[in-house]
Amino acid sequence: MILRLALGVVIGGVIGYGWYRLVGCSTGTCPLTSHPVISTVYGAVLGAVVASSLQ
Repeated sequence: MILRLALGVVIGGVIGYGWYRLVGCSTGTCPLTSHPVISTVYGAVLGAVVASSLQ
């Protein structure tokens, strides 16, 4: 369970950072994709939620 949750956090964080790098926000006004830390943390939280919901 802990390993699955940790893996979800890592994968989610990587996807969140990738979203920042690939999609991003050119104007800087997008709340989730304007800063790499915010995108990474948001992705990590979503990864944890998805990983904890899987059985």
